Amino acid sequence: MRIVVAAKPETDQPWLADAVVGLARQTGASVAVVAADEVELERLAAVPRQVFADKAYAAAASLARRLAEAGIEASTTVLPGRPVQAILDFARQHNADLIVVGSSTRPKVAERLLGSVPLDLIKQSLKPVLVITHPGHPA
Repeated sequence: MRIVVAAKPETDQPWLADAVVGLARQTGASVAVVAADEVELERLAAVPRQVFADKAYAAAASLARRLAEAGIEASTTVLPGRPVQAILDFARQHNADLIVVGSSTRPKVAERLLGSVPLDLIKQSLKPVLVITHPGHPA
């Protein structure tokens, strides 16, 4: 089994890593942690793409480190572009059996205006998507 975990740049999600630890232990799955730099057109970005890539890497590395501390090996990849399509492409290319993502922390109004990566992944993925809610966030 192959699990792709979507890390959100600029966000620490230890609760997401903890959930993936349980899944990986139960299934013996290999785990790939990915984060997208969220830059659609580099020439329109306010700062160099590397700034966004560094933030994405920090989020993915933090998740992978927490997994490693629990004895779960995970690869770490930073993807260029918008998160939904980048994650779906990565999952397809690596024959993922499951995509795991943390729930959106945006207020409902912002979700409606700006969209939600977890919801868009659910709508567009041909593979199962598991959305993990933060333990302190109301469902």
